[in-house]
Amino acid sequence: MAYCKAAEEKKWLRWKENEEKTLRALGVDEDTIQRLRAYDWAQFNKERQYLQRWRDELQPEIYAEVPETEHVFTVEALLDTVEDERLFWMLKMADPKTLEMLFLKTLGYSAREIAHKTGVSEDAVNNRISRIRKKLKKFL
Repeated sequence: MAYCKAAEEKKWLRWKENEEKTLRALGVDEDTIQRLRAYDWAQFNKERQYLQRWRDELQPEIYAEVPETEHVFTVEALLDTVEDERLFWMLKMADPKTLEMLFLKTLGYSAREIAHKTGVSEDAVNNRISRIRKKLKKFL
C-alpha cells in the first residue's frame, strides 16, 4: 500500500493537538510544548522519508513476485482486456507514452516513479494523467 503523506500528516496533527491540550492542562509551559512539537515534527519527517524510500526501493520487487497470470504487464495486454468498444478506441487513439503512464499508475507507481521510468518530468506525468482522466470522465 502506498504511503499517503497528507493522511499521515492529518493523523499526526490530531495526535499532536490532543497531546498539547493534555500538556497545557498539566501546566507545562509553552516553550517546552513548542520544543516538543519541533522534535516530534522532525521525527515524523524522518519516518516519512524512511517509508517513502522503502516504498520506492521495494515496490518494483513486490510486483515482480506476483505471477504473470494475475496481472496484465503490457499496455497492449491491458487494451485487450477492455470490453467496451468506445472506451477501447478512445484509449487506442491516445498517445502511447500517455497509455504507458496510465498503465504504470494503475500498477500503483507514483508520479515520480513514472517520471523516472519514462524519462519525462513529474509535472508532465501529472498533466497527462489528468488529461486522460478528464477524457474518461466525459466518456463515463
